Amino acid sequence: MAEQIRILLVDDHALLREALRDALITDPGLSVVAEANSGESAVRLAMAHRPEVVLLDVEMPGHHAPTTVGQLLESCPGIHVIIVSMSDDPEMIQQLLSAGVSGYLHKSVSLPTLISAIRTVVQQETQGQSVLLSVPRGGLAARETAKAPDAGLLSARELEVLTHVANALSNRQIASRLGITEGTAKRHLRNIFSKLDAVSRIDAVNKATAAELLG
Repeated sequence: MAEQIRILLVDDHALLREALRDALITDPGLSVVAEANSGESAVRLAMAHRPEVVLLDVEMPGHHAPTTVGQLLESCPGIHVIIVSMSDDPEMIQQLLSAGVSGYLHKSVSLPTLISAIRTVVQQETQGQSVLLSVPRGGLAARETAKAPDAGLLSARELEVLTHVANALSNRQIASRLGITEGTAKRHLRNIFSKLDAVSRIDAVNKATAAELLG
């Protein structure tokens, strides 16, 4: 069995944190190694447990999320910080993206989307599109005028590739399933990103799902 992805949960609401932990550990590839209720304890526990991924809430009393992100990245090089927040404030999102987070997901995302995001940032397969972004439509000013994808926009093969992406398969796994090379799978993904105006695998799946392109 492949080594589990080690996760640190940071949220001041114990019930929500525990519910998320219980949901994540149903996936045999994930392990929650520690839980924190503040930015300060998050940095301390990250240094002690060396997780690969930190799921960080921003709405905690007395918490300045960009500062915590900076401290996490400085004290634990190579760590991936994914913000999981109820906020869709464009200024806050841009500030956190600038601070170096690997992703910003709204708390309305589904569990499969969150798990896919965790795997994606660890595998680092987005190649130049490394920031995962999933916020409600209109959450970012730059996206408020974006058009919904056209159902005829993607080819049959691209839809196959995107379906496997939605199931959290890696590029190598997609290539094996479809009998193509890994380079061809990556080329299909680049085309999908371009056609959907997507910034990441998660963003592409979200946009395709919203447009009912995926069954």
